[in-house]
Amino acid sequence: MLKLLVRRLLSALAVLFVVSFITFVVLLCIPGDAAQLVLGVDATPEKVAALREAMGLNEPWYIQYLDWIGGVLRGDWGTSYVYGENVWTLLCQRLPVTFSVALLSMLIAVVLSAVLGILAALKKDSPLDILARTVMQLGGALPSFWLAMLFMLFFASYLGWFPITGYTPMSEGFGACLRSIALPSFVLAIGELGILIRIVRSSMLTALDQDFMLSARVKGLPPRAAIVRYALRSAVIAPITISGMQLAKLLGGTVIVETIFALPGIGRLMLTAVEQRDITLLQGIVLFITSMVVLVSLVTDLIVMAVNPAIRTGEEAVSR
Repeated sequence: MLKLLVRRLLSALAVLFVVSFITFVVLLCIPGDAAQLVLGVDATPEKVAALREAMGLNEPWYIQYLDWIGGVLRGDWGTSYVYGENVWTLLCQRLPVTFSVALLSMLIAVVLSAVLGILAALKKDSPLDILARTVMQLGGALPSFWLAMLFMLFFASYLGWFPITGYTPMSEGFGACLRSIALPSFVLAIGELGILIRIVRSSMLTALDQDFMLSARVKGLPPRAAIVRYALRSAVIAPITISGMQLAKLLGGTVIVETIFALPGIGRLMLTAVEQRDITLLQGIVLFITSMVVLVSLVTDLIVMAVNPAIRTGEEAVSR
């Protein structure tokens, strides 16, 4: 187990290094002068040249990369040109918003997909199965921006159940915070239902057709006990893996929803960085999101290996 964990950590560090390098090189190729953008078009060439020197933009690209990645390793992620604050501070301020929305949306999606997917597999070709497959198709087809505007009009504007825009921090009350992120979380959850219901349903159908279910029936085990003890345990691996991947994706894929609902999250911060060509901030956001994706993937692998020790045993055998 320890060897597997070390291998995964080394692989994660390699991914972070490659992503940081590619991100730096790609952003370096974007046309425009960062110093000119900071000072404005009316700045004199002397001031622009002085700022370029202060920002290290006159150095070769590899020196710039080493200075940046070295600062990241020391905890200095640079200063945002637009906000005038440390990038790490900005990320820590915005992370609770994005993380709470992503986590709540995945919780909603996992619960709904588990219920619908399992029941659809147990009642194959029944009206309930047709309903689950319909929800599956709609979840993958409906665009999030259209759903967001529809939810705002009906649940926020017409019914008045939720605030239209804005975010209420947890310090002002759990209920108020939950109401402020409910609508964007439901919008994101609907988008995740399509793939999750499909995975749960297919995994459950495969588990129900395995030999161990026939053995359980031959031994006289009640159907409900056999499903809970054998089928669910076998079918849960793929949904857990996919749920972890979807959560990791949501941590960097909330730009549209955060913009529509005016949520001060990382997605909206990234949009501002792109619009204002804040290269330092954009580099930090990409590296931070990649780190979160790698971390969530690592935790998901550990959960899967804990649920099914056979996976851990097989990987250890292969590594030897």
